[in-house]
Amino acid sequence: MALLRGIFWFALFIVLAFCFVVLFEYGPHDFKNGFQKEFARVKSFVVKQTEKIQKPKKQP
Repeated sequence: MALLRGIFWFALFIVLAFCFVVLFEYGPHDFKNGFQKEFARVKSFVVKQTEKIQKPKKQP
């Protein structure tokens, strides 16, 4: 049960930190568009990083 609670708090921290970054960068007047832009950036970063891991390195 403690593991589940820890995962919940970690996920909540990530979401709130992301919202803070969006508020800091774009302000409250453009939060929705800023959220979408930052989410697209994070998504593309994660996709690029996972592609690097999945590609096997060529051996000379």
